[in-house]
Amino acid sequence: MTLTELQYIVAVSRERHFGRAADRVFVTQPALSLAIKKLEDELGVAIFERRKNHVELTPLGEQIVHQAQRVLEEADQIKLLAARGKNQLVGALRFGVIATVGPYLLPDLIPLLHKRAPGMPLEIEENLTVNLTAMLKSGKLDVIMIALPFDEPGILTRALYDEPFKAVVPADHRLAKRSKIDSALLSTERVLLPHAGHCFRQQVLENCPELSRSDTEGLQGNSLETIRQMVASGLGITVMPCSAVTAKHQNKRLAVLEFMKPVPERRIALAWRKGFTRPSVIPVIQDAVAALKIPGLTPITSGS
Repeated sequence: MTLTELQYIVAVSRERHFGRAADRVFVTQPALSLAIKKLEDELGVAIFERRKNHVELTPLGEQIVHQAQRVLEEADQIKLLAARGKNQLVGALRFGVIATVGPYLLPDLIPLLHKRAPGMPLEIEENLTVNLTAMLKSGKLDVIMIALPFDEPGILTRALYDEPFKAVVPADHRLAKRSKIDSALLSTERVLLPHAGHCFRQQVLENCPELSRSDTEGLQGNSLETIRQMVASGLGITVMPCSAVTAKHQNKRLAVLEFMKPVPERRIALAWRKGFTRPSVIPVIQDAVAALKIPGLTPITSGS
């Protein structure tokens, strides 16, 4: 039994015709028919029922073809592993990203990353930090993008960029005409933030402790986009990372305000396991992030 013979029976099962299957695998029909007959003789079973104008799988043949497909897929994985050994930028990368970064960074990051690593498509998981961490540790993800501080045993990190926060208020709000504000001015406002599972919530409250008092009302949203719409409706005010309030996210019902110094901000980083076998992807991602043209982001060099 050879992989070639398995390829032949899979081709016939898909085409239901020996001639078309032979064309599909680039051999003559007699050669394909002979190889399949040889395999059936070796196994001692009939895989196909030959009819005048087409062929059908026998009940046992269906099981054999299904298993053959799995064997061929596993064989392809061996080739992929070998290719990765030669070039770490070949093969899908299982990439996790926190929900307050993904929607605002990935649309610009993916084209840049594809230019640098065209053979490395991304399998993206957008989730909370705690869930991404568990998936990284278990091997379900290769690399994750999270906010610092992030101190986990067996995990390495590399800072990517600093990102300032901005206040977002309804367009008819009393503060809307200001260009910059002190975070203390928000202490009496009704503040809307992501629910407690989001690390961004904690980052905002740590950077803007004045908001803690108004935050006790418990007004929370599942995403920044949900919160944006609630603010637009006049329910309250919020704080967002600058990547979430760029020109493409403008809303005439909202006003975006910069904070006075010291400006609250967060630092975004990559994290990966110490035993990660494709470390070359890390500087490639960092390079692509540094090339982003999102206003407000300050890239961090490797030595920072």
